Amino acid sequence: MQLEIMPRKKRLSAGRVPLILFLCQMISALDVPLDLVQPPTITQQSPKDYIVDPRENIVIQCEAKGKPPPSFSWTRNGTHFDIDKDPLVTMKAGLGTLIINIMGEGKAETYEGVYQCTARNERGAAISNNIVVRPSRSPLWTKEKLEPITLRSGQSLILPCRPPVGLPPAIIFWMDNSFQRLPQSERVSQGLNGDLYFSNVLPEDSREDYICYARFNHTQTIQQKQPISLKVVLVDELNDTIAANLSDTEVYGAKSSRERPPTFLTPQGNASNKEELRGNVLSLECIAEGLPTPIIYWIKEDGTLPTNRTFYRNFQKTLQITQVSEADSGKYQCIAKNALGVIHHTISVTVKAAPYWIMAPQNLVLSPGEDGALVCRANGNPKPRISWLSNGVPIEIAPDDPSRKINGDTIIFSSVQERSSAVYQCNASNEYGYLLGNAFVNVLAEPPRILTSENTLYQVIANRPALLDCAFFGSPLPTIEWFKGTKGSALREDTYVLHENGTLEIPVAQKDSTGTYTCVARNKLGMAKNEVHLEIKDPTRIIKQPEYAVVQRGSTVSFECKVKHDHTLIPTVIWLKDNGELPSDGRFTVDKDQLVVADVSDSDGGTYTCVANTTLDDVSASAVLSVVAPTPTPAPIYDVPNPPFDLELTDQLDKSVQLSWTPGDDNNSPITKFIIEYEDAMHEAGLWHHQTEVPGTQTTAQLKLSPYVNYSFRVMAENSLGRSLPSEASEQYLTKAAEPDKNPMTVEGLGSEPDNLVITWQPLNGFESNGPGLQYKVSWRQKDGDDEWTSVVVANVSKYIVSGTPTFVPYLIKVQALNDVGFAPEPAVVMGHSGEDLPMVAPGNVHVTVVNSTLAEVHWDPVPLKSVRGHLQGYRIYYWTDQNSSKRNRRHIEKKILTFQGSKTHGMLPGLEPFSHYTLNVRVVNGKGEGPASPDRVFHTPEGVPSAPSSLKIVNPTLDSLTLEWDPPSHPNGILTEYTLKYQPINSTHELGPLVDLKIPANKTRWTLKNLNFSTRYKFYFYAQTSAGSGSQITEEAVTTVDEAGILPPDVGAGKGKEEWRKEIVNGSRSFFGLKGLMPGTAYKVRVGAEGDSGFVSSEDVFETGPAMASRQVDIATQGWFIGLMCAVALLILILLIVCFIRRNKGGKYPVKEKEDAHPDPEIQPMKEDDGTFGEYSDAEDHKPLKKGSRTPSDRTVKKEDSDDSLVDYGEGVNGQFNEDGSFIGQYSGKKEKEPAEGNESSEAPSPVNAMNSFV
Repeated sequence: MQLEIMPRKKRLSAGRVPLILFLCQMISALDVPLDLVQPPTITQQSPKDYIVDPRENIVIQCEAKGKPPPSFSWTRNGTHFDIDKDPLVTMKAGLGTLIINIMGEGKAETYEGVYQCTARNERGAAISNNIVVRPSRSPLWTKEKLEPITLRSGQSLILPCRPPVGLPPAIIFWMDNSFQRLPQSERVSQGLNGDLYFSNVLPEDSREDYICYARFNHTQTIQQKQPISLKVVLVDELNDTIAANLSDTEVYGAKSSRERPPTFLTPQGNASNKEELRGNVLSLECIAEGLPTPIIYWIKEDGTLPTNRTFYRNFQKTLQITQVSEADSGKYQCIAKNALGVIHHTISVTVKAAPYWIMAPQNLVLSPGEDGALVCRANGNPKPRISWLSNGVPIEIAPDDPSRKINGDTIIFSSVQERSSAVYQCNASNEYGYLLGNAFVNVLAEPPRILTSENTLYQVIANRPALLDCAFFGSPLPTIEWFKGTKGSALREDTYVLHENGTLEIPVAQKDSTGTYTCVARNKLGMAKNEVHLEIKDPTRIIKQPEYAVVQRGSTVSFECKVKHDHTLIPTVIWLKDNGELPSDGRFTVDKDQLVVADVSDSDGGTYTCVANTTLDDVSASAVLSVVAPTPTPAPIYDVPNPPFDLELTDQLDKSVQLSWTPGDDNNSPITKFIIEYEDAMHEAGLWHHQTEVPGTQTTAQLKLSPYVNYSFRVMAENSLGRSLPSEASEQYLTKAAEPDKNPMTVEGLGSEPDNLVITWQPLNGFESNGPGLQYKVSWRQKDGDDEWTSVVVANVSKYIVSGTPTFVPYLIKVQALNDVGFAPEPAVVMGHSGEDLPMVAPGNVHVTVVNSTLAEVHWDPVPLKSVRGHLQGYRIYYWTDQNSSKRNRRHIEKKILTFQGSKTHGMLPGLEPFSHYTLNVRVVNGKGEGPASPDRVFHTPEGVPSAPSSLKIVNPTLDSLTLEWDPPSHPNGILTEYTLKYQPINSTHELGPLVDLKIPANKTRWTLKNLNFSTRYKFYFYAQTSAGSGSQITEEAVTTVDEAGILPPDVGAGKGKEEWRKEIVNGSRSFFGLKGLMPGTAYKVRVGAEGDSGFVSSEDVFETGPAMASRQVDIATQGWFIGLMCAVALLILILLIVCFIRRNKGGKYPVKEKEDAHPDPEIQPMKEDDGTFGEYSDAEDHKPLKKGSRTPSDRTVKKEDSDDSLVDYGEGVNGQFNEDGSFIGQYSGKKEKEPAEGNESSEAPSPVNAMNSFV
């Protein structure tokens, strides 16, 4: 049977199939145990191109393994090499390695040639590569005469090196006589051929010791070329030199030393070709000359340059591509550019390839009768030719084997037997090289064997991969199974990876991965097994890392490095400075967890690293130390603590666990306590609950746990400044399930229908369930019966409905929790009732007692409790007004409801309407609703006092009368008997006069009061009365008409001018009407018309109003002495104005101006707006008003502080006017806006304005 090749790794599925490793026979890592018969295998040989040092012995390696051990033989240049005949050649015992002793008397050149080694035993023969042995060569330079070179500055130059051909090729570099490398740049650089190129020469390039060196590494020798002398001169100097020494000086270069565009020094022309082998480094070079110095850059014409394999050398003049492949073939362009031009050169690259393996032949182990195949696949450019050999002999002339068949690059074997064992060689060759691969076919029948040592212990750090070896062998090839534990089943989980060599990989090893694992190998000849052990260790961590520090010179600094590790591992902690050892100085002290540096100096600054190692892992942390000059010590910073960290769970029991942590920095305020919280990831993920608190000096806590909870814990620290942020959550810990330890709360039994019982409860939450499969056992029975308990188990719900129960019967109820583990303790018994129904009987003997007009008391007899058929909640009274005694038509009857709780048999009805007819009935109420109504009872409320009248208005005020209009009360609460009106005058000081009391019939809504005082304010008090008494009053104020000198324009036209007729509609029952607001001394036409069934009839009359009459109040404006005084003042003002105008027109200075000139006041000297000089009252300023001490404002108003003599103060400022005759007609008043009038209209003194009006 032919076995298939399995992939390198196979990840197991999550199905139920066993974890079995199926391997194939063609496996490169398959090793046949050396105690079994097997053909030879070459294990060590010299390289194909073997260059040896001619000064040392030649050692040609050839080693092989096999059973029985193989014998060795050699060929040289294709013929047998008899080492026994050459005394200088020996072979190492048990090996095929040749040693040629040339250090004594032989020469390496004698043993140049092509060598091949053959290892042979009874199962076959393996051969080595053809090993070409050549001694290295480092020849000297040929003697040559080098003439000095003289160039003009700016010319280009190539200094040739042309080193001798050596083996291997020499490494070229240019130096001077002092063995100092010559500086190179974009202008001067060395080419790949070793020549030194100058894009342009400068005078500083002049020297006599340009020397090319060739270093031959194999022989460790350096050869030197003769020095070259170069002199660079400026143009004028060169002309003189040529004239004097033309015979013995060679001048290089014919190009001008002036600036010029680039040209290529190498390669020549516009295009060239380059061939390289796959896998080598492709080097392309372009060097250009020009002035100024050109710059070089590269592109690939038909693609982009590979980013990770492209490198630029020699100042961008060399492009290198590593690991070149066929895809790198194409056209590459180098571009040289300077300020005067740009040139291109295209290099066509072809990548050839020596043969390389696609699938090298692999050893094949078969059992008798099995099938198999050897595959040899190679590629190259050109494509290689494949040929087969058997035991070192071309297969065409090798002994025939009926079990094999050759098919190009594959040999197929079928039904092999022991004689089919052999070593086959595959040769793939083309013009660039060859490949030779050995692979044996070994026919064996062997039961399985495990090659890995028994009881191997593997120790792995948690969360890292664990690899458990199970090296095996057998023929036929065994199958592999892995088991965990002594009685475990085959591993089935998809978290494991099986490798084809039998290794079991656990990608992420956890604590629960610890245990014993068994590897079992089986084939048809038997079975073998092996146990290995795996231990998972906690990782080493630095829980307190060194921190960045800035310290002053001369002070002491410490770096803390607290390491936490697995208790079974022993860590080693070392400190480094700048990745090297600490200085051997007594100032450096390494303690258990810290490094102390005393008397810090500037040289101590740097990076300090703490490295913690165990046998399984290592970890490091670094901090930088900066040394500064001494500065004042800053005040300490106080803050809340940093969060605790490194939480760890130990002593994990069913109902307890120990939590430990490491405190964070207390930030200069001692930690007073730690707060521990927990999260239940199974039931309430993301919700944290308070667990406990411990003192600040404690870093461990024993925590009580509940069953079946997936706990995570976090810790917070608290100091006097507050509480820290929470720590990172601890690892999760799932406690075992247990029976519930409590039952549901708030158990109730209430019926939703008359024939059921609804049992409800508050379910347990997930935290209280204590295990999976939470359910409830619901039990019930009638309280007063002898029935047994009826029980039912329900899912995790919150109610259960019992149907078919009698109406409102007491029940005993209990609800017990249970889960998959067991029952909770016996629950408490509660009482409930089945469903209620509506009451069947109405209350009897209902009677009403009226207490007053708004209150009545109702009495009734209770109904029998059995007829209630539910929980008695109380009695409900419905009452409403049939009709109101004063309002006979009511459209809607609004019923009011009052409920009296419990078993009360009487109640009060407040807020009744007086003088009303009421009807009521009573009903009993339970949880279901109301029972039937009692017979209606009717009662009446007596009269009450009325509400205030709805409105009160005063209309038609005259000199001595006022008319009152009102609306009746909105709630008369009885029959109105009369209205009461009270009024009294109010004088100017708001004092009340005598009160007048007036009775008005109830059927009136209007009343006129006569013989009142004119121009007087009155206050009115008005209210209604019934037989029950007086109601609330309404108040109002009004004023009789005032008789004033100022009369409004006439309201009625008298025919003069174009005045429009004014109309006034008068009540038809009246025989007179008073016209108001007429002008004194004015003629009016009056028309009075009447409109009735017969049409409109009118009559007209004309009358004239009399002269204006003075007010009856004493008015100062009417007094003779005041009128005379005003006339005198007006006359004086007129005379003064005339004098002022005459003086201004003559240009003279009036006395006030003269006085100012004689006694100037510096405080009030005015400034001219334009020139800043002192102003004066001149003739040229006639447009300015007379003013003392200051300029007139731009708005022509007079300021408050201006002279009291100003005429502006006696009128309207600049708006004051004069008549044509010069008389002043402005109002005589006080200063404008200085003293506003005070007082009311009736009591204030008449103003001078009124006086002036009266005078004029």
